[in-house]
Amino acid sequence: MPDITVGARHWTVAAGQNLLDTLNAQGLNVPYSCRAGSCHACLVQCLRGEPLDSKPEALDAGKRADGWRLACQCQVQEDLSVAVFDPKVDGLPAQISGYDWLSPTVLRLRLKSLRPLRYRAGQHVVLWTESGIARPYSLASLPQEDDFLEFHIDCRQSGAFVDAARGLQVGDTLRLGELRGGALHYDPEWQQQPLWLLAAGTGLAPLYGVLREALNQGHQGPLRVLHLAHDGEEHYLAGALAALAAAHPSLSVECFVPEQSLAVLGSLRVTSRHTMALVCGGPGNVEAYSKRLFLAGVPRNQVLADVFVTRL
Repeated sequence: MPDITVGARHWTVAAGQNLLDTLNAQGLNVPYSCRAGSCHACLVQCLRGEPLDSKPEALDAGKRADGWRLACQCQVQEDLSVAVFDPKVDGLPAQISGYDWLSPTVLRLRLKSLRPLRYRAGQHVVLWTESGIARPYSLASLPQEDDFLEFHIDCRQSGAFVDAARGLQVGDTLRLGELRGGALHYDPEWQQQPLWLLAAGTGLAPLYGVLREALNQGHQGPLRVLHLAHDGEEHYLAGALAALAAAHPSLSVECFVPEQSLAVLGSLRVTSRHTMALVCGGPGNVEAYSKRLFLAGVPRNQVLADVFVTRL
């Protein structure tokens, strides 16, 4: 049976066990979100030994050569020595500068980092509490517009980070893990193309940043935002989106609830085969959006998606 070493800790596992699961079973709090090799939150460095990696293409050759692996995609097959992120040593301190509720269940955190964080719209970063609880969250802010980092926390369900977040207050310190880029971004080459942004719940956070980036870069094609929420009170950025739509005639915004989904998604029709679509939310919603976009005529390679997975 293979042995795993992390710092001074050693233990034995059954061959074939998922690396992320065995690390977290030992209380090492390796964060994760998608478990699909997309979010890169569970990155660890293998110092000795080689796990069986089911998605080697998810990391570039340079990172792989340095031993970095996505723990969620790896199975233990031989002895491993692994280095995991230590937030107290490697994390960037950031102080809470804003704490308010955008809706009954969506908490907005604004942070000021000790050093500037260079990022782009659509990226995400792991937030660590001082007690060592971690969770990746997408950035809703823009580096060229905002002097803070903004995150939207879905608090509908209890969870380790959500429960900790409810007790935070302005002035408290969090630590930032390594910045990651998911599938969502804005490409200036899309300027003339129709751009659709489809979000469910707080999947709107990164797309709100992407939308503002597109507007800042003078996007010329039609822009369309669709936001699915559990009920009308949870369209937490409705006012901000309406203000943007009023200022930009090319932008249309549709807010809807689950009982309206069939009608709204069924009405999707593309007028251009060059339409780009960015999708973000829970697994079921992302799957429903993606299927409907394909049926509406959007080629699969023009649909970019990030999936939010609930972690209790």
